[in-house]
Amino acid sequence: MIFAIEEINNRSDILPNVSLGYKIYDSCRTISLSIKASLALMNMEQENLSDESCTKPTTVHAIIGHPSSTLTIGIATTVGPFGIPVISHFATCACLSNRKEFPTFFRTIPSDYYQSRALAKLVKHFGWTWVGAIRSDDDYGNNGMDTFIQAAQQDGICIEYSETIYRTHPREKILKVADIVRKSSSKVIVAFASYVEIDLLVKELLIMNVTGLQWVGTEGWIIDRYLASLENYKILRGAIGLAIPNIEIPGLKEFILNVRPSNTPGNTGFNEFWETIFNCSLRNDNSNRCTGMENLKERNNQYTDVSYMGILNNVYKAVYAVAHALHHLLTCKNGQGPFQNETCANKNKTESWQVLHYLKKVNFTTWNGEKVYFDENGDPKARYALMNWQVKEGIIQFEVIGLYDASLPEGQRLIMNEVSAVWAGDRDEVPKSVCSESCLPGTRKAIVKGKPICCFDCIPCAEGEFSNTTDSVDCAKCPREYRSNEHKNKCILKTVEFLSFQELMGIVLVTCSVFGACLTITAAIIFFWYRYTPIVRANNSERKKRRSRSFPGSFPHHGE
Repeated sequence: MIFAIEEINNRSDILPNVSLGYKIYDSCRTISLSIKASLALMNMEQENLSDESCTKPTTVHAIIGHPSSTLTIGIATTVGPFGIPVISHFATCACLSNRKEFPTFFRTIPSDYYQSRALAKLVKHFGWTWVGAIRSDDDYGNNGMDTFIQAAQQDGICIEYSETIYRTHPREKILKVADIVRKSSSKVIVAFASYVEIDLLVKELLIMNVTGLQWVGTEGWIIDRYLASLENYKILRGAIGLAIPNIEIPGLKEFILNVRPSNTPGNTGFNEFWETIFNCSLRNDNSNRCTGMENLKERNNQYTDVSYMGILNNVYKAVYAVAHALHHLLTCKNGQGPFQNETCANKNKTESWQVLHYLKKVNFTTWNGEKVYFDENGDPKARYALMNWQVKEGIIQFEVIGLYDASLPEGQRLIMNEVSAVWAGDRDEVPKSVCSESCLPGTRKAIVKGKPICCFDCIPCAEGEFSNTTDSVDCAKCPREYRSNEHKNKCILKTVEFLSFQELMGIVLVTCSVFGACLTITAAIIFFWYRYTPIVRANNSERKKRRSRSFPGSFPHHGE
């Protein structure tokens, strides 16, 4: 952030003759200190700086941070009613996109609304239908995992278990979750948590020697250098997950390595770090005194490692977004302004709500061609790199094996690279994780009562029925002239058979037919021969003729 501010202050095309200032607070990852800091930023004392023409306002124009979703919720809730913009570089909870609750919130990292769905598509892409779920017990983990489970179930993925962990939980709780992982039948774990929670769980799994599981992670831990130790790699071997695409910021590495301790009030936080790194003291009362000229290039740690700048770039973009908003505010011309009667903001007394107005309309392109803008919810476009944990020359590397772009059409968003992935258990092929093996053609799926839909039995089709697809839910009946084959996977024409006079059945049927015919002919001859006898006549062999009767006195009448 300091690098970006100094870069802007040295430019003439953005905020000419205007200097940006900053004030940094440490929240210590607690809500109370975060809210305390936000209140302090809202109620600062007006202060004249060394330059008489420069006055520090009583209310900060914008707040950049916090990386934690839970703490950001506290900050955004506190300052939101006062119209102060909050821009986070790492808070991904989808709940923060609610404009009614957080009207002044923006971020330069995609919302978990997209990440959760991307994880579901990733799991489906590799054919994993039976997975376990681990999440951190906070807003980030709970909201993200809820969205993932909904999206996964829509894609036919079943969750064997869903457990929570948190850094303040007692060890018994972490052990319980580790034991559930050890006893589970799923071979894939989707972990929606920060690196701190994952590290706690991995340490317990190491003790239990639970290896060979395929881990799928979020940007909260998948590229964390602290977590990526060779010891943890025994558990997390071949882990894959989503991360912010890497990018190099010119000049940042040199800036970081050339930083020196400072005695300037309000800017002494780096001194503690300096004393820890070089094991010396900046105070005069210590024999092992720091000179302040020690070389950071000789140290290899998280601070000096700038091989991955994805998250740093989010901070960089957040600072530039505020700078562009202020630039448009200060270059506004009356008669063309966005406020009442087409007026502009008072350049000598800029209000935070006015900066908020311009921040919503920010749209600029960074030096590397990346467009920066916010949608109606304050979110940027969603693009993720698919990372894979690999070991090369004894060092854990985060290899990019694919890309997920939410702006592309459905079905085309996941793009795999030609880079070979490393999988759990040193396998060259994608591991399988299913509750039940697929039902082959000729069988149908039968759901097991009390179990998820991914757990089923395969029942052979009955006679006269068939199924010709894998995982068929039902068997179809063959047409009347057809029957099912031996494997019950298709219908074949029935065989037409004719009786032979040489077969026993043919001899019996012909004999019975001839005997019956002879009896009929004999009875007919007898009736004909004795047709004039009373018995035959009584059986209606002849019909009696009816005679007409005329009644006496019945004559035709003719009128006159």
